Amino acid sequence: MKILAVEDDPVARAVLHQALLRLGHEVIEAKDGTEALSVLEREPVRLVVSDWMMPELDGLGLCRAVRARVNADYVYFILLTGQQADVDNQREAIEAGVDDFLTKPLKVQEIWMRLRVAERILRYATEVRQLEAFLPICGYCKKVRDDQNYWQQIESYINERTGTDFSHSVCPDCYQRVVVPELEKLRASVSETPASNPSKPRVERTN
Repeated sequence: MKILAVEDDPVARAVLHQALLRLGHEVIEAKDGTEALSVLEREPVRLVVSDWMMPELDGLGLCRAVRARVNADYVYFILLTGQQADVDNQREAIEAGVDDFLTKPLKVQEIWMRLRVAERILRYATEVRQLEAFLPICGYCKKVRDDQNYWQQIESYINERTGTDFSHSVCPDCYQRVVVPELEKLRASVSETPASNPSKPRVERTN
């Protein structure tokens, strides 16, 4: 996976670069948030590992700028924090759009775990975006065609790709358009049903 490593300290940036390379990733470097934004404009990067405290544009400013982009693929953002980062600071980071944290000094095993989670989230995000972008759907029965040219119900199609379960209900428009007329027809049919005929009166014969 291509990862953007953003760190203003050259030594720390080299350490981060080597750790990511050891885990088998392609690494692009940036020395601050401003340079990182330029990289994101020209490179299809889906994951950013950024230091918090940097000149020009710090990690939170970079994350906010990434989240503000329109019509862009989701970027998973991991923030590098020092041991002194308190609860309030981390809450501020979450509100800025940060997905996860890495604590300095870096540990390869910890980075590996964070990146595995990031890969899983990005895969789901890509699948959802593809669903939103285009679904080959039948205009009559509303079944969806998958990659193997197999038609299936849209609920099954989405469940297989995202794990989403569906609970069925009726929207207000369909309730007024479909349910209400059906109820009125049912009431009308009940009111028009004739009552059971009473037994015919017994006629006595006379000789």
